[in-house]
Amino acid sequence: MRRLATYLPVFEWGSQYTRQSFYNDGLAAVIVTVMLIPQSLAYAMLAGLPPVVGLYASILPLVAYAIFGTSRTLAVGPVAVVSLLTATAAGAVAPPGSERYIAAAIALATLSGLMLLAMGIFRLGFVANLLSHPVISGFITASGILIAASQLRHILGIDAGGHNLLELAASLGGNIGNTNVPTLLIGALATGFLFWSRSSLKPLLERIGLPTGAAAMLARTGPVLAIVVSILTVILLGLEERGVSVVGDIPQGLPNLSLPLFDAALWRDLLPAAFLISVIGFVESVSVAQTLAAKRRQSIRPDQELIGLGVSNLASAFSGGYPVTGGFARSVVNFDAGAETPAAGAFTAIGIALASLFLTPLLKHLPTAVLAATIIVAVLSLVDLGTLRRTLRYSPFDFAAMLGTILVTLAIGVEAGIITGVGLSLLLHLWRSARPHVAEIGQVPGTRHYRNILRHDVACSETVLSLRIDESLWFGNARAVEDIIQRAVAERPNLRHLVLNLVAVNSIDASALESLELIIHRLADQKIDLHLSEVKGPVMDRLARSALIDDLTGDIFLSHHEAMAKLAPEVTDSADRSQMPEIDASRPSPERPVRQTR
Repeated sequence: MRRLATYLPVFEWGSQYTRQSFYNDGLAAVIVTVMLIPQSLAYAMLAGLPPVVGLYASILPLVAYAIFGTSRTLAVGPVAVVSLLTATAAGAVAPPGSERYIAAAIALATLSGLMLLAMGIFRLGFVANLLSHPVISGFITASGILIAASQLRHILGIDAGGHNLLELAASLGGNIGNTNVPTLLIGALATGFLFWSRSSLKPLLERIGLPTGAAAMLARTGPVLAIVVSILTVILLGLEERGVSVVGDIPQGLPNLSLPLFDAALWRDLLPAAFLISVIGFVESVSVAQTLAAKRRQSIRPDQELIGLGVSNLASAFSGGYPVTGGFARSVVNFDAGAETPAAGAFTAIGIALASLFLTPLLKHLPTAVLAATIIVAVLSLVDLGTLRRTLRYSPFDFAAMLGTILVTLAIGVEAGIITGVGLSLLLHLWRSARPHVAEIGQVPGTRHYRNILRHDVACSETVLSLRIDESLWFGNARAVEDIIQRAVAERPNLRHLVLNLVAVNSIDASALESLELIIHRLADQKIDLHLSEVKGPVMDRLARSALIDDLTGDIFLSHHEAMAKLAPEVTDSADRSQMPEIDASRPSPERPVRQTR
């Protein structure tokens, strides 16, 4: 059973399921269902799909994740950023609203599912590490602005569009004169109410005497209340005849199970976008899952999460849905509502299925402006421009990657933005790694510690130079290390020994090894011995398989203090030196190295 639970986590938590767990999961499912119904409809509209597709993507994927996922509280389903990516990718291969467009969205779910499943089987979750946190943060912030701007056309009741902020702004400005006043009133009131319900409805309910839990639950029904009131308003005032756009007929019933359309040319065109959706969805999902799991001292298995999300996306594709992942807001609500196991997701799927069977006829007169307001309120909570200032203060390099991601996403589009962010992150990492920090160090008086001479008052020797290399050595920075050492040696005419402190070096590649060999010979020509100190065990193991050990003109010391005590005893602290064990006179001379591991 334990081995089976490794691949099917449902057996792990299912074997410990209790009546109390059922009650807690059921209550959480009711709350999440109320929240998910309007979100599913809204995010499908954001993806350029019929609203019912959002409901389809919120049924079987939740059941699949409950079986294969490892997070106890992650709520899977349509999310804003993935919906935007879906709209961008599908819109590049087919006109929005066409049958081919819907087929493209389903194909994206299929490809994403297969990619995530393959990554999980082959344990390739590390691919997501290519997206640094500043890049993800910048992308989500820019996407939130872009999504909110794209929904303004529904709030205004005009025709407008565009793939980036510049196109959207130009299109909105050019059609602003065609604003439908009733639509604007509905959209503006719905947006204001949803913002107010998020921040002020719960405190108001608590002030009138409701318990905190009940107040929180009722506060989350704000979108449902906005939907009900707007539908009644449209019907009673006959606003459809005055140009207010509504959702229209929504097919009633459960999704039909079918195999996604296989179109080799279509799938080939969608592959890059499907990969981006897979990686971004996985990063967002795992970040939320790990955060919530830590609060309960639980854990998740990232590779199994890949499998869970992969199967969920395949389930969405087979039931006529589009790509899904774990949503931040829904997962937090699920967590706060007391969900104990992934069964809460399965119960939520039952609730969405019942809504698809019985409630869809009631949504015929739902104004699209209200769905747009739901999207705007949801995505603006993701926008965090303050992180730019915080990141700049801490790391200009990460700030450059974040700012580049935001600007390119807004100016060109989402795919170009995320590619730019990844590219900038990698280039800046390579640039920093190619410019290694090398510090001259000296002894802090009265201690055995050695620190940067530019930061501390330390003791040094004219005949011994100590340099600490603060990067692993590889072909990208080997030449820079050569140049730094050569300049430092040239400035010291009385130098006789150079000690390289390798405490921060985790690896030395073949190119760097050749550079060290060259440094040894150059220093030998100048009658300077090269010593190494504090070499890590794995690095020492590799050096032992090379010729460098035999060519080394100095020793390899276990600690830097030991090196200085032997090579420059006149500058080491006398009290500290008296506590050291005597150095064995039989040890090899500087011409022969001492092999040590650490």
